[in-house]
This record gives sequence, structure tokens and C-alpha cells, in this order.
Amino acid sequence: MAKRQLFSSKIATILTLIGVAVGLGNVWRFPYMMGKYGGSAFLIIYLVFTILFALPALMAEIGLGRASRKGPIGTFQEAFGKRIGTTIGYILMSTIGIAGSYYVIVIANVFFSAAFSAIYGFEGTETIAAYNQQLSNGWLQYSIALFTIIISLLIIHRGLRKGIESISKIVVPFFLVAIVYLIFNAFSLDGAMEKVHAFLQPDFKVLEAQHIFAALGQAFYSLSLGGTFMLIYGSYLPAEEKIPQVAFFTSIGDVGAALLAALFIVPTVLVFGLDMTAGPTLIFSTMPHLFSQMVGGQLIGTLFLLALGLVALLSLIASYEVLSSGMEDIPQLNWSKKQKIIAIGILQAILAFPSAFDNNLIGILDLIFGSGMQLLGSGLAACGLAWGLGKLTTNQQIFGNKISILKHIYHFWISWIIPFILLVVLIGYIYNSI
Repeated sequence: MAKRQLFSSKIATILTLIGVAVGLGNVWRFPYMMGKYGGSAFLIIYLVFTILFALPALMAEIGLGRASRKGPIGTFQEAFGKRIGTTIGYILMSTIGIAGSYYVIVIANVFFSAAFSAIYGFEGTETIAAYNQQLSNGWLQYSIALFTIIISLLIIHRGLRKGIESISKIVVPFFLVAIVYLIFNAFSLDGAMEKVHAFLQPDFKVLEAQHIFAALGQAFYSLSLGGTFMLIYGSYLPAEEKIPQVAFFTSIGDVGAALLAALFIVPTVLVFGLDMTAGPTLIFSTMPHLFSQMVGGQLIGTLFLLALGLVALLSLIASYEVLSSGMEDIPQLNWSKKQKIIAIGILQAILAFPSAFDNNLIGILDLIFGSGMQLLGSGLAACGLAWGLGKLTTNQQIFGNKISILKHIYHFWISWIIPFILLVVLIGYIYNSI
């Protein structure tokens, strides 16, 4: 077996993990979740849940990956035995394969929107009508998705350091610079500060059970937890790196990206009197109308959509890396890396086809393979480390040789509290979807 590739430095590790964590979950999902589920009250609950539950779960997934130095199948075989572990590994890899196939269509929509904004802008009713018509053109969006798949797989083929690390070092700083510029423009609008100040006044009276479930789910969704992405990238973490530090900075970067995106979207949407509760259509229906009304909206819209598309691409690359690395755990697949990548590309091209022609299918698949299976995978990863590999390995991975009472608290937390919380959220998702 080839020697396991490792991250080249701490900054490369953190930028890569932030890149995969941010994705669409923060820039696309977080602002509309705030608007739909209680505004700043949702924000505060989300931050609390991130610290209490998502951050410890992130540490567990990274620790499990580093302890095994394998893909999902090999890792869960070590944790739960060959029969159960193999089943879990195949289920999670299948989940990533399906999730990647509809996720790439959404990314294709974003890249198309950025190109349309750069060429035509969103000025006038006729232009927006033409945009909507082409956005719903399945063949056009599928073609862009195929190109996106090819680019992602070429980056995977270049390896961890020359491929994934290199693109992350470019995209994450670019996203930061772009979003700060956009925030500056947003707060330059007349009345923006007043609108944001009013929006950020928490009213906990509006919170209902579904709002709590939504905040819990967003905390895990936001960090791309699921027993796959962070597990694989954890397997590339050098032994000397301290997992709590890496997880903390990843969480800070992830939450920061969500807040920065909200600081651009919220004031602009409110100033122009548009609907903050538009839900998943916020980016593709509300934002074009927003850009059409803003001074310099063509440049601002193009920059925002390009930054969103590029950071979402990092999550797609991670999903393909999960599949590529996972294939190494299958002895029957004695394929070269090139053969694996070609197989992934063909599979994704086939699976992505239905989603390109049916946007409703994307919502259904995301509920099952995004929200639902993601929570299940994260719970299994926590149990795999705490129960499967045991307390000694857990303490060694997370705390090293330090003697601390935190070891006992943390082990109990990921053994019982995290799985229970994830089970509750999963039940909540199922109940709300019935």
C-alpha cells in the first residue's frame, strides 16, 4: 500500500478544512435559515450548539481518521469489526456519491449565474426572465456540471499537496477578500445599519421546537460533519498536529464565513425590501432582483456568485476525495489512481443527470442524503472513536499525553451526549418532513 499522504503545514490543514466546511452550507443555507427560523435568536442558538456539540463531533471525526489512516470502509472496519464496519463504510460512501451528484448541479447553477451576471447583469425584467429560462435549461446546466466534475477530478489527480491544498490556499483567501468587499458595499447603503440593528435584536419568544432542530442541524451541516469529509482529511493530519487547535480554528473559520455571508445578504435584502424568508430559492430568485437594484450590482453580483461557486467547489472536491480514498479499502479494486478517477467521473455523470432536469429531486435527495445521512454518519463516527477504538485511543488522539479531567468529560460527551443529540435532530428532521 502506498504511503499515506499528509498535509504540508498547519496553515494548509486549516485552510483546507475551512474550505470543505464552508461550501454552500454557510453562504447559501445559513442566511435563509436565519431569515426563516427566528433571525438573531436562531444565530445565538446556532453558535451555542456549534460550541457544545458540533466542535466536539468535529474533533472526533478528525481523530478517528488520523487513528486509522484509512478511508471510510477501512476506518469503520477497525472501529466496529469487518462485517458491520464494511456495511457502514459502503453506506457512507454511497451517500457521498449520491450527494455529490446533485451538489454538482447546484454548483453548476451558481457558476452559470456568475457567468450570466458578468456578461449580461440582471438589469430589467426581460433579462431576469432570460436568466430564469436558461437556469431551468437542464441540458445547459448538465453540461456545466460535467465540466465542473472534470475540473474537480483533475485537482484530485494532482494529489493532496499539489491539488487540494493548492486550490484551497487560493480560494479561501479569495472568498474572504471578496466577502469583506461585499460587506463594505452592503453597509454603504442608506439605512443598512438600522435594518441590521433591528434584525439582530434577538426575540427568543419566536423560537419554536422546529427552530431549535434547525439550529442544531445547521451546526452539524455547516461543518460538513458526516463521518466522511473530515474523517478523510483527518487521516491526512500529521501526528504532531493538535486536533483541538485544528478543530477550533476550522470552526472559527466556518462560523466566520457564515456570519460574513449573512452580513452581506441580510442588510442588502432588507434595505431593498425583499424576502429574507425565501428559503432555498434566496440565491437564485431573490438575489438577482437584489443585484438589479444595487448600484454596481453587476460587479457585486458576479463577485458574490463567483466566490460562492469556488468555495462550494472545495466541498465537491472533498466528496470525490472521499470516494477515491475509500476505493483503496476495497481489495478487489486493484485500480490505479487514474482508473479510480475515471470511474468516479462516469458514475457522477450518470447520477447527476436526473437532478439537472428536476430541481425538486435535489430537495428530496438533500433531505435524505444531505441532512439525514450526514447526521447518522457523524453519530457513527463519534461512536466509532469512543466505543470502537476505545477511551485510550480517544484520549491519545485528542489530548495526547496530557493528564486532564477533560479527557473523561470529552469521552463521556462523545460516547453518549453527541450520539443522543444527533439522534434527536435526526428524528426531528424526519418528523418535520412527514
